[in-house]
Amino acid sequence: MNVDKRIKSFLLLTVVSALVIIVPAILINRSIIDGYVAQIITLAGINAIMAISVNIICGITGQLSLGQAGFMAVGAYTTIWLTQVAHLPLPLSIAAGGLMAAFMGFLIGFPTLKLSGDYLAIVTLGFGEILRVVFVNLKSVTGGPNGKQFTTLLAARADYAWLTVIGVLVLLVVLLQNFLRSTYGRAIFSVREDEIAANSSGISVFRYKMTGFVIAAFVAGIGGALYAPFIGFVKPDLSSFNRSVDYLIYVVLGGMGSITGSILAAFILTYLQEFLRFLQEYRLLFYPLILILVMLFRPQGLLGMKELSFVRLFDRLGALRRTSDGKKK
Repeated sequence: MNVDKRIKSFLLLTVVSALVIIVPAILINRSIIDGYVAQIITLAGINAIMAISVNIICGITGQLSLGQAGFMAVGAYTTIWLTQVAHLPLPLSIAAGGLMAAFMGFLIGFPTLKLSGDYLAIVTLGFGEILRVVFVNLKSVTGGPNGKQFTTLLAARADYAWLTVIGVLVLLVVLLQNFLRSTYGRAIFSVREDEIAANSSGISVFRYKMTGFVIAAFVAGIGGALYAPFIGFVKPDLSSFNRSVDYLIYVVLGGMGSITGSILAAFILTYLQEFLRFLQEYRLLFYPLILILVMLFRPQGLLGMKELSFVRLFDRLGALRRTSDGKKK
């Protein structure tokens, strides 16, 4: 890619990102988008962050983790404690929540990442359940089974909540895409495709598995750190197995290895769940039904391993326009 095309791509992505963040915030502020819809799409943004976290492990690193909700709970409780007890500013608490989850990911990953497949899934599942039990009994910090209230609410201003959550989501996507295009990202892809070949090429399989695992834990911690001030209440059930499975469904539907596919699936399923609320408990049947249909007719997910690219889209539109102009002449 030459310098002019790289600059054009950077400017295009900057404009698209700004529009995605700013335009809905203005519509929410002017009450064109009501508060109820604003909360749904903002919650979908948090779910998208969690879907990215799961996709880093399952789709990009090639492992199977069922404990990402545990890292989310670590980020949420860390943010509550640092904001309400240590009186740190909320942005610093959110960043610290991600770092604490990354540290927990390192502690868990170091002894377990030599495992793979079902064994790693069982270990991460056990990690999430252990955290849930610890949070239930650590009443002085977590509030026990009744949960912990968070007094600093993002949801009090729907436009501000959108700017914060979607701004963080866009930033994570940009950083992650640049990381995956780097030497480290390509090494992680090589480990996913063939561990034996990667090891024979001098790539430390354990090191890059650990890198992916820690990054995924950090992203999950950020998701939890945003969830706490947005919802305003956190219970130990946040780290439950069911939560982890929900986020895994987003990844399977969107496509293993597709970051934009996971984001798209998270927004679709989150909004669909609210749209079907009139069906009461029967709406929960749509999740497994959608998953069955996807596995039957498109097992690779909505996007497979491809990514949505505005740069490629505009290039194709430009090529079509040039072709049509040439035919007219």
